[in-house]
Amino acid sequence: MSVGDTIGVEEEFHVVHAETGELEMAARQVLRGADAEPELHRSMVETASSVQTGLEGLRADLLEKRRSLVEATGRLGLAIVAAGSVPGSGSTPSQVYPDERYERMAQEYRQLVDEQQVAACQVQIGVPDRDLAVRITRRIREWLPTLLALSVSSPYFAGHDTGYASYRTIVTSRWPTVGPPPDLGSAAEYEKVVATLVESGVISDAGMVYFDARPSARYPTVEVRVADSCPRIDDVVLLAALSRALVTRAAEEDAAGRPLPEAPQVLLRAATWRAARYGIGGHLVDPATRAAVPAAERIDALMAHARPALEARGEWGVATELLAGLRARGTSAARQRAAGSHREVVLALAKETTGD
Repeated sequence: MSVGDTIGVEEEFHVVHAETGELEMAARQVLRGADAEPELHRSMVETASSVQTGLEGLRADLLEKRRSLVEATGRLGLAIVAAGSVPGSGSTPSQVYPDERYERMAQEYRQLVDEQQVAACQVQIGVPDRDLAVRITRRIREWLPTLLALSVSSPYFAGHDTGYASYRTIVTSRWPTVGPPPDLGSAAEYEKVVATLVESGVISDAGMVYFDARPSARYPTVEVRVADSCPRIDDVVLLAALSRALVTRAAEEDAAGRPLPEAPQVLLRAATWRAARYGIGGHLVDPATRAAVPAAERIDALMAHARPALEARGEWGVATELLAGLRARGTSAARQRAAGSHREVVLALAKETTGD
C-alpha cells in the first residue's frame, strides 16, 4: 500500500426532535436500527465509512450510512443533524453514553465533558509507515486551519450566537491534548509523549490524543480531525479529497528530503483560532509566512499546493467543482445565521443532512 491509496471518513451527528429541533438523549434507541456507533453523549451518534479508494465510492458509502440513520430516527420521530453544534448544544447537562470509557471520562473531566455536545468530521488517509505518519502531520499542519475555515458549521452554542463560525473548535480546545500537531519527527517520539500523558493521568488512553491531525491510534492512517461536521455530503467529499492530497504531497516532500517546516506553536494556534472565528469570511493566518492574508487567497494557495496530487488521482475537476459550489452558497455557519429562529436553523440543517 502506498500513501493515500485508502481513504475513509468518520461523521458525528446530533440527534434532535424532528419537530422542535431540540436535542434528544436517544442514541441507544437510534442505534438499535442504524448502521452507526455511539459517541460521547447520548444525544450523538457516529458513522464510519468502509475503507475506500476513490471519491465516488466514498460518497456512496457515506450516503448509505446517512440513509440508515434517517430511517432509524424517522421511526422514532427524530432526525439527525451533521453540524459542529446546534443551538441547544451546551444548554443543558447531557448524559454520556453508557460505556465504561465514557463514564470514566465524565468522572475525570466533569464540566469539560458536559460541554462536548459538538460534532466533527474526521478523514482517515492510509499511511503504512508510522514514522512517516508523524512527519506528515507536521508537514500538513499549516494547511489545517484552511480546511477548518471551509467546514465551519457551529456558530450557535448554549442558545445564542457565539460570534464564531466554528465554536466547536473553541469548545474542544479546552482538552489538554488538542491543537496543532506538535514538533515531533518519529513514531518513537510520538509514542513517548503519549505514554507520558497516560502515565501522568492527563489522559486515560491513546485515543484521547485529539491533535488536529494525528497518527491513528488504531489504523495505519493519518487522521485529519480539524473540521466541523458538515451537513452537505459535497463538503465532506471536498474535505476528504483535499486531506488526502495534502497527505500525499507531504509524503512526496518527505521522500525528497525537504526539511520539516518550522512554525511557532503560538502562530499555529492563532491560525486555528482565526479560522474558527471567521471561517472564509475574513483573513486567515499563514503560519509559514507569518502574515494574515484574505481567506480566498489562502484557499487558492491550498488548491495550488494540492493540485498535483489531485490531478494524479483524477480528482482535480471534482475538487474544483465542489469548492466552487461551497464558495457560491457560503459556509454552513453563514447559512445558519440567515435561517431564522433556532428551530428553523436546526430543521434546515436536518434537511441538508438528509439531502432533502
